[in-house]
Amino acid sequence: MIEVYAHNYLKNLLKKDSLLWPHNLTLSRLVARSLRRRDKSIFDLQGVNHNDYWFGVLIPLCLNSSGAALVVTPLLKQRLFQVEIPKLKDEGLDLVVWEGVNPPSDDKLWVLSYEDFLNAYDQNFLGSKQFIFTEAELLTRRLREVMSIQICSSDWDSLRRAYPLASSALVDLYEDFSQKMFSSATRPDGLVRIDWENIFALTDLLGVLAQLPKPWPAVLDAITGGWASWAQLDYKLLDWTWHLQPLEPLGTLCQFFIDNPFITLSTSAENELFSLNEISNVRVKLGSAMHQEPIRLFAPFRQPLPNAECFAEHLLDQSRRLVLGRQGLTIILLDDDQLLRKLTSELAAEFGKRVVFCSTAPDSNGIICCTSKWWLDFQNQLPAPEQLIVALLPISSLESPLTFSRVEAFKKQGLDWFRDLLLPELLSLLPRVVLPVRKNHGRVAILDGRLRARAWGGKVFDILQPWIPLERLLPD
Repeated sequence: MIEVYAHNYLKNLLKKDSLLWPHNLTLSRLVARSLRRRDKSIFDLQGVNHNDYWFGVLIPLCLNSSGAALVVTPLLKQRLFQVEIPKLKDEGLDLVVWEGVNPPSDDKLWVLSYEDFLNAYDQNFLGSKQFIFTEAELLTRRLREVMSIQICSSDWDSLRRAYPLASSALVDLYEDFSQKMFSSATRPDGLVRIDWENIFALTDLLGVLAQLPKPWPAVLDAITGGWASWAQLDYKLLDWTWHLQPLEPLGTLCQFFIDNPFITLSTSAENELFSLNEISNVRVKLGSAMHQEPIRLFAPFRQPLPNAECFAEHLLDQSRRLVLGRQGLTIILLDDDQLLRKLTSELAAEFGKRVVFCSTAPDSNGIICCTSKWWLDFQNQLPAPEQLIVALLPISSLESPLTFSRVEAFKKQGLDWFRDLLLPELLSLLPRVVLPVRKNHGRVAILDGRLRARAWGGKVFDILQPWIPLERLLPD
């Protein structure tokens, strides 16, 4: 009956507001059914912004939130409390929520941040709840970030204070690590990968010490679990921070997804939930990319490859041409820190204060130079751009210690690390990257020569459908 009630509520809402995503009707029935049957459900939603399907998820929860938990980012939580719940109240629906690490004792909807979710998992508080993850195409990245461990000099000091007899050995290990890190660095702002073979002595020492202070027990588990490991150097203080991140967070939390029902909602046809497909019992695609507004795509032939000497000059020339005469907001994406800062300074020398670096307060005709990660995190806080310039396709670089470790793991399994790992991640990312531009009837320029020169470029064109080729840069 929950499906029928949710359907009727949304049907009435659609009569009042024709701009609501029409597939909310179907989504509400699917969500209500999954809640009632406690299914493991994966929903791929195409041609929709995440903000457009809240009613399809929340209305079933208003009718039956018993045993349900919603995992959200701070921005999503803010929207939930300030926008969506007041909208529900206007329609006579009340959504009663419970926050924090400890689960509710009644039928309230449990709203968790990713940090609270992980803490509750560590304390075995999750029980038999049914968990809902929106923006699931970013689930792996968000879990990896919240599961990450950082070890700084103060953590070494706390370990020495806890075990004075081992203090000398720990000091020797730390100094040996420091010497190796700084001597192997190729550039001051670079990250240095740490191979597990280099820390056997530390593993042996931690293994014989009882009741390690936090976060050292987690470090020992990460070492034995084969996590990615690297050092971030601080040349000014001659200090370094040790970073550890899981290669595949969904694999680390595999037992949780086996034991608990869940609902994931993603807006990418290609997503990172491959490991959940085998244990899910419901998978549905809603919507169609063909219902989206076509974008004007500028991707000329014979562009240089990123490793060409003239590539930086090519980016500057083309970016200058694309920006000239534009009256709206322009976003320039470049996932190479040195090249991004160089391009930002060169464009600022010509266009002045219009050019900003990773800023959420641009001019109306501003030019924001940023990484794809920054754009994904802050695009909801910015006006819809008129133009998006993808200087480099956001393919994870092997210079990243995390990416390198993941690629090595794929190689050991005999898998095609590019087509099975990096390319699917790119295809999962792009629809979300271009969606604000598409909704604003803007244009997208891709200046990466690999789009035309590589066979896999066709898959990029396919994932961007529908689009209209822009052959020449002419005034509007």
